[in-house]
Amino acid sequence: MNDENLIEMIGSIAQAFGPSGNEQNVREAIEPMLSGYVDEIRVDPLGNLIAVKKGAGLKIMLAVHMDEIGILITYIDEKGFLRFGTVGGVSPHFALGARVVFENGTIGTVWYEEKMDSMKDLKTDRMFIDIGAGSREEAGAMVHVGDMAVFCGDTVETNGKLISKAMDDRVGCAVLVALARTLTETENEIHYVFTVQEEVGLRGARTAAWGIMPDMALAVDVTSVGDLPESHHMAVSLGKGPTIKIKDSSIICHPDVVERLRARAEEAGITVQYEVLTAGGTDAGSIHLTAGGIPTGAVSIPTRFVHSPSEMISLSDVKSAVKLLAAFIR
Repeated sequence: MNDENLIEMIGSIAQAFGPSGNEQNVREAIEPMLSGYVDEIRVDPLGNLIAVKKGAGLKIMLAVHMDEIGILITYIDEKGFLRFGTVGGVSPHFALGARVVFENGTIGTVWYEEKMDSMKDLKTDRMFIDIGAGSREEAGAMVHVGDMAVFCGDTVETNGKLISKAMDDRVGCAVLVALARTLTETENEIHYVFTVQEEVGLRGARTAAWGIMPDMALAVDVTSVGDLPESHHMAVSLGKGPTIKIKDSSIICHPDVVERLRARAEEAGITVQYEVLTAGGTDAGSIHLTAGGIPTGAVSIPTRFVHSPSEMISLSDVKSAVKLLAAFIR
């Protein structure tokens, strides 16, 4: 797959509207991309998209999540301003001044109560969304309590990097689609699982793992970097290869899986980094505790500005991640 096609694929998946619990648009974007490259495609009762490439060897589950963080309307005041709660890890500082879009196309701007004494007091219950309505009735004709919105953020390319909303984890979704198109033959049975509700508790991966009962699993997600000015210490940089996860707050990765990834990367000449994430987790955290225990690891795409409207990834890291996963499975 050339760079232009890969960028187009990432953008198409990233721009789909899909906050946690409302991933159907993302599913509909991904499913046609897999058609003809796998033997079976199904949607389980919770909404996970599962594509199977049949084989007689190990049953391997590869998991990425379709959902993105978002906001949920809780109240519309008499002037038409919207109060909201969060769906997943939305930072009020990243949300301030951002544009958000609802599934019906309504767009608003996030702002704050300007009588606050200090920006240190900035919390979502002191913020609101302005959709340009002049009254509760006018706003109620456009959106309703319980509606969700997500960040606006076009997918753009610059200097070999891509910037977009929802790279977490739509870039992982694109990696699995590219992998499925690359692995036309495999001795192992591969279950490509595009999960729901990861951002609110790693939920979809848990039910999918119970249904599949894999011999081994990998999650593919994004991870933070330590290459920004005055950033927290972390041995991960943008553009220096995908990471092999050692640990995060949800899992200590199985040593056999870590070693298999390391060995395959070395044999294939793929440059990788090693990730120790002190906060946060991935679908691997729920998968490895399922069905009596599943040897599980994770591969991550280094990402700047995670959970913002402008997450940044390196195209070279994406391509290397596809190669690493292909080597691991073979």
